[in-house]
Amino acid sequence: MAKKKRQTKKKQEALEHERLGARRRRAEEGTGRWLWEWVKSISVAILLFLVIRTFAVEAFKIPTGSMEKTLLVGDFLLVNKAVYGAQVPFTRVRLPAIENPERGDIVVFEYPLDQSKNYVKRVVGLPGDKVAMRGGQLYVNGERLDEDYVQHTQPGGDYYDSQFEWQRGYVAPDVDGDNYRPTRDDWGPILVPVGKYFVMGDNRDNSQDSRYWGFVDRNLIKGRPLFIYYSFDRSKLRPLPWLTEVRWSRVGDLVR
Repeated sequence: MAKKKRQTKKKQEALEHERLGARRRRAEEGTGRWLWEWVKSISVAILLFLVIRTFAVEAFKIPTGSMEKTLLVGDFLLVNKAVYGAQVPFTRVRLPAIENPERGDIVVFEYPLDQSKNYVKRVVGLPGDKVAMRGGQLYVNGERLDEDYVQHTQPGGDYYDSQFEWQRGYVAPDVDGDNYRPTRDDWGPILVPVGKYFVMGDNRDNSQDSRYWGFVDRNLIKGRPLFIYYSFDRSKLRPLPWLTEVRWSRVGDLVR
């Protein structure tokens, strides 16, 4: 009798042990499935983010005042990369463009002298255009442009800079290249080559642009800003200006 009780007890213990083992395995399998689903979800999210960032839109911040009053230091933009044809990573291959940059477009591009940097300027000269400036006023193909987006903070501060000398190689045929002396507000006419663009900042008296370092190659143009998704005043000395000095009135504004 005692022997049977011991055997029954052992069977019960074995069954209980088996049930505990099965419960533990189910818990481990459940945890494993949950981790696997979590990893898959995160991986898909990261992949989608990279695809969107590479081929569709990318964030960009304004670090300088060269585009004031249109864009301010502390503005954060979403840039449409698909419109001009996004570049395939690690290659110079570009996807088909929806359209080409037009005069008046604000564009984000790789700085020609240091392609690790991104600049934002406005296109003022297209391939084949004749571009010039007289007294701080821009002329394209002999016609004066009406640019209500431009501001002049130093209208009487015209000067010569040796950086302008690159222009000599692109002046129009009727310009005496030997005696050509370009200044910030008086230069040209310059002929824009095929596949190149002449860009300038809207803050004309405080902008390092094509006047100084030359044309932008079409392949360096990355996209066109869509809208301002965040903005704060970086000049304020209060703590946490990104939180306390938000320019709510600019959030959501279209860039044009």
